[in-house]
Amino acid sequence: MSENGSQSRSQHRTRQQSHGSGWANPLRDPLDRRLPRIAGPSGLVIFGVTGDLARKKLMPAIYDLANRGLLPPGFSLIGFARREWQDQDFAAEVHQAVRDHARTPFREEVWRQLSQGMRFVQGDFGDNAAFEQLKATVEDLDKAQGTGGNFAFYLSVPPKFFPEVVQQLKDHGLSDAPKGSWRRAVIEKPFGHDLESARDLNEIVHEVFAPDEVFRIDHYLGKETVQNILALRFANTLFEPIWNRSYVDHVQITMAEDIGIGGRAGYYDGIGAARDVIQNHLLQLLALTAMEEPASFDAASLVTEKLKVFKAVKVPADLAGYTVRAQYAADWQGGEKVLGYLQEEGIASDSRTDTYAAIKLEIDNRRWAGVPFYLRTGKRLGRRVTEIAIVFQRAPHSPFDSSATAELGENALVIRVQPDEGVTVRFGSKVPGTSMELRDVTMDFAYGESFTESSPEAYERLILDVLLGDANLFPRTEEVEESWRILDPIEEFWDRSGRPAQYPAGTWGPAEADGMLARDGRSWRRP
Repeated sequence: MSENGSQSRSQHRTRQQSHGSGWANPLRDPLDRRLPRIAGPSGLVIFGVTGDLARKKLMPAIYDLANRGLLPPGFSLIGFARREWQDQDFAAEVHQAVRDHARTPFREEVWRQLSQGMRFVQGDFGDNAAFEQLKATVEDLDKAQGTGGNFAFYLSVPPKFFPEVVQQLKDHGLSDAPKGSWRRAVIEKPFGHDLESARDLNEIVHEVFAPDEVFRIDHYLGKETVQNILALRFANTLFEPIWNRSYVDHVQITMAEDIGIGGRAGYYDGIGAARDVIQNHLLQLLALTAMEEPASFDAASLVTEKLKVFKAVKVPADLAGYTVRAQYAADWQGGEKVLGYLQEEGIASDSRTDTYAAIKLEIDNRRWAGVPFYLRTGKRLGRRVTEIAIVFQRAPHSPFDSSATAELGENALVIRVQPDEGVTVRFGSKVPGTSMELRDVTMDFAYGESFTESSPEAYERLILDVLLGDANLFPRTEEVEESWRILDPIEEFWDRSGRPAQYPAGTWGPAEADGMLARDGRSWRRP
């Protein structure tokens, strides 16, 4: 081995040992890409462990990580909730959740090892005795399982409980890491309901946990296709030269769901589509699409470039013309008659909460000046899909007559985030035959066809990153606050603007949204 190579690897190990708990595998060569990143000794405490998120996403993701060999042998999992369960009841609940929702095959030996580190603590968030029991359980597992004092606290609870849980962790010494160890807080969205509440929440959380110990979950950032935006742009020379105002006509970012609110009336009413999706998911996708190349692929560099985008975003002056909110109305969808939003159980007949939101934004910088970004999201739309469409300008001159290009649209690059993960490029081509006729064709890349390994669930990647202390895919404090700065004026305008528009369930939204783009001489893509 060369002297330079040896020195580089030694420096990498030093950096690895100075990060997090100080633990590093001395036998691992950091340059060997065949080995995955494996979490060191650690444990996870889930508050609200009886909820849907924990049952359908978190516990299956933990099992899948263990099944893939990415968790330490002594990994510990503690559930905290009001149910009167014993440890064995909790283990049985996790077992059922894994059987129902895990991505990887069930293996008894993996389950046996994982279940050895499972414990349950019963209590309310205001119950001091329960938090004392939690502290004792953490200490017992630390000795029995060898977690090294490293624990992450996952707040899978309604946002109104965040301050109380965080304060309890502080009061009972659970947020204080033993020397050489770490303690981290994981917070689910929404991060406040406006800029002021987000700042208040950040202040409360940061009084207990340092900013780099707080991981705000936006599960979209854990998706392979979202991370692939950066690879697509910055690992290739093919796209970046045309990724700017000289070639791009506009950008459409869509997140559509084909379901209603289900049993989430208590959570959803009063929040709505814009706060629930645009403020976090879609603005994050906008930032990744529009950002400049970061100096490196680390959290600080990524945040720096994303913040530049957020600070340059301009809300339209004409909010009436370039923002739309609406509610789904009763109609047929998927072969059955479905209720409208105002008829859903738990929703007041005069509710003004939006189930559909569309807005136009511009980015006031050299790369994107004059290029509109259209964001839309909604429930009970035509189908479940999330995509980013970069639509390019038409050729400035066409040597073909108008009849030859009658069916020719605009070139587009479409990043499909879900469900059919991949990338599509649309361009014009000649139709075989004796006449010159041009028509759109597509080139398609699909994850499922190009790679033998299936994509992990977003929560697998994000939970592993929390345990590793890797903050690349987590929105930081400033990003959250800048996102609210963008959305707040729109929400305030809607509050003063009467009732939302209506759209039939199963369609692609209200006529007002089509009119918004038609005003600019454009139209929505049909995903």
